[in-house]
Amino acid sequence: MIFQACVDQRFDDPGGDVSVSKNSAFAEEFAYNIRTIFANVESKLGEPSEIDQRDKYTGVCGLFVLHFHIFRTVDKKIYKSLLDACKKVPAVTLAANIIWFPDTFLINKVPAAAKLVDKKSIQSIRSSRDAYLQQKAQTLMKDMQSYYIFVTSWMMKMESILSKEPKPDKLSEDLSNRCNIFVQGILYAYSISTIVKTTMNMYMSMQRPMTKTSVKALCRLVELLKAVEHTFHRRSLVVADSVSHITQQLQSQALASISTAKKRVISDKKYSEQRLDVLSALVLAENTLNGPSTKERRLVVSLALSVGTQMKTFKDEELLPLQLVLKKLDLISELRERVKVQCDCSFLYWHRTVFPIYLDDVYENAVDAARIHYMFSALRDCVPTMLHAKHMESCDQLLECYDTEIMEILNEHLLDKLCKEIEKDLRLSVHTHLKLDDRNPFKVGMKDLSHFFSLKPIRFFNRFIDIKAYVTHYLDKTFYNLTTVALHDWATYSEMRNLATQRYGLVMTEAHLPSQTLEQGLDVLEIMRNIHVFVSRYLYNLNNQVNFTYQFLRKKFYIFSQFMYDEHIKSRLIKDIRFFRETKDQTDQKYPFERAEKFNRGIRKLGLTPDGQSYLDQYRQLISQIGNAMGYVRMIRSGGLHCCSSAIRFVPDLEDIVNFEELVKEEGLSEETQKAASQLDCVLGDLTSNSAEGTEYFKMLVGVFAPEFRSVKNMHLRNFYMIVPPLAVNFVEHSISCKEKLSKKNKVGAAFTDDGFAMGVAYILKLLDQYQEFDSLHWFQAVREKYMKEMNAVVKEQNVQSTSQDEKLMQTMNLTQKRLDIYLQEFELLYFSLSSARIFFRADKTAAEETQEKKDRGWLDGSMISRTFYGDI
Repeated sequence: MIFQACVDQRFDDPGGDVSVSKNSAFAEEFAYNIRTIFANVESKLGEPSEIDQRDKYTGVCGLFVLHFHIFRTVDKKIYKSLLDACKKVPAVTLAANIIWFPDTFLINKVPAAAKLVDKKSIQSIRSSRDAYLQQKAQTLMKDMQSYYIFVTSWMMKMESILSKEPKPDKLSEDLSNRCNIFVQGILYAYSISTIVKTTMNMYMSMQRPMTKTSVKALCRLVELLKAVEHTFHRRSLVVADSVSHITQQLQSQALASISTAKKRVISDKKYSEQRLDVLSALVLAENTLNGPSTKERRLVVSLALSVGTQMKTFKDEELLPLQLVLKKLDLISELRERVKVQCDCSFLYWHRTVFPIYLDDVYENAVDAARIHYMFSALRDCVPTMLHAKHMESCDQLLECYDTEIMEILNEHLLDKLCKEIEKDLRLSVHTHLKLDDRNPFKVGMKDLSHFFSLKPIRFFNRFIDIKAYVTHYLDKTFYNLTTVALHDWATYSEMRNLATQRYGLVMTEAHLPSQTLEQGLDVLEIMRNIHVFVSRYLYNLNNQVNFTYQFLRKKFYIFSQFMYDEHIKSRLIKDIRFFRETKDQTDQKYPFERAEKFNRGIRKLGLTPDGQSYLDQYRQLISQIGNAMGYVRMIRSGGLHCCSSAIRFVPDLEDIVNFEELVKEEGLSEETQKAASQLDCVLGDLTSNSAEGTEYFKMLVGVFAPEFRSVKNMHLRNFYMIVPPLAVNFVEHSISCKEKLSKKNKVGAAFTDDGFAMGVAYILKLLDQYQEFDSLHWFQAVREKYMKEMNAVVKEQNVQSTSQDEKLMQTMNLTQKRLDIYLQEFELLYFSLSSARIFFRADKTAAEETQEKKDRGWLDGSMISRTFYGDI
């Protein structure tokens, strides 16, 4: 509209005798300049050295329309040439997403000339737009790859040239190299900018769909554009220093050419006013070049040389180098502005729909994730334009909407996907033993996402986007929340944290969960799994758990006592005791193995349960249950000690704890600080008392039941030590049966260990103070001798029968030897388990010795107190 208003205004002034439209000389000069400018522009359109020819082409078309509106004449030849140039330049981006089609402009603004051109030519020009887009869709990827090589090579040359110290003897050559590399950077920036702007704006203006491949290629070109800008910016100090020296060198070269021409004019003795004007113009150009290379001075030089180059003052081989030098002078003098304009990507605001596709591509190709910095730099270019927005009350609102939109896209298409993938990878890696899916990278093609975590924070608006911190926070939050929901999975998430640190370098935060659980008391499972749980009233809760064990044991011991009181059992045990006392000299003080087997068979004759168990089987199970309860308490004890030690590890010396409340009061600190110090003292007191007291749970459970077991009314329990050998035989047979079921299809009742029996026997022997009585049987020595004797007999028989060819007999002997090995091994395992279990109950001391030890300790403590007391007096 502005242009239309300009060309439609009246240029003639009849009252002032000014008639522009009738001025034939002006019309001819006007047309001549259009032809001259267009000739210079057309030769460079589409060439690698093109830099601002498209803008000049737009200006030429505007001048042609102005010429038509003033003089109402049309140069058909130049009009056709202008239209033909549309095949090279189907569209020109004027600003942002504003695209200008020269053919439409010329046809609409000069309708009289359009009638002179045949419709086929006009149609072919218009169809060239579609052809251009089709060609770009096919060549865009190749162009991107070519420019990628060009720009990266240019960046390396730039770094190399600017890093070298210039040598005094090669200063001119070095400046020429720097000048050429700077100009080359501007040319690359212009070419890339033209391709991206023209292609994207034409797709949008013509409403044509763009393929994902084209979008990715265009985004790559945008990155290259910003890479050029960042290279200039990164070396801006060296570039600024070089520019001043390069301009001086170019001015010197221009002055040398002008001086040669000036001498030629002066040496010509033919005087004329035209020659004087030419000489004056050359002198003016010389004087102007002797100074700073400002925009005004360069404009004066250009105007002066437009006069000074007339009358063949310059030879052809002199004029072209001079024009090239002046062009370089323009580019180098405006280097910063040119780079800023050519690398400006504010047009992306109107094409931000491609951003999700770009982020998907970055995610899929994580190896070069660092390129995302260039894209965000391009997205920031539209901010200065948005600050001048007039269609809204506040431009801050527009900026906020844009910021929110970009961040939502980034979260959805990159950050959230990255978080989910990292979490999935950690989870599957930790659970590899479950064999959930194929993790072979050669088959599934796994991505290395660790490149995202080596990125520096991305600057966008007034924030920095730290991908590493974002993912770390997500994992910390997720692991914490999931651990609170399922506390038993704490170890899994702890392992995932460690793996995240090893594999991705993520510094995870420990989930310092609160000590309480959903239940009233302490969840013992958490202690057994060694979870980092701190309980303020640890002993109280733990005693609750031990109290439940006590109630359970009381019920079981009632059944235990009734079994031992049964006449069948009691009478058999009395017989065995009498037999052992009478025959121990003949049996080398060892309880015979055959006697234990006979006891087993005798109990079995008393009857079986529906599932085929004897009374001794049930009694063995009862003792195993008692032992398992003790094992449970042992796990509580281990977990409690671990928990207490973890909670108190920050206290340097448990024996010498400072009273913080007194120290704070001495310093005269605030009341709040004194309260905090008092609470700290209470916490430390609880911790020290909990770590020092109440951990001897076995001793506690022995002390509760021992007096009752050893009382006169429970005399029938004193025969217990004699039933241990039959129980051991019964247990070994049961254990072998359970282990054999492991290799069978039906694994009901299968097991590979049951240390509860050994724990139960050791506990009951301690309660009855019968360790010495049991040891006097030398039971396990008798078992070992019995099986060794049988195994030696089998070996001798094998040696005798080795000469015979009876294979079945040899197989039978081998099986017999194997069975004896298995039985001996099971008895040995039972012996080891029982020996280990006895350690927990201090089997080395009898009840009388423990009582005497308590008395001695009490006397010693009393004497120490009295000695201290009298010593103080």
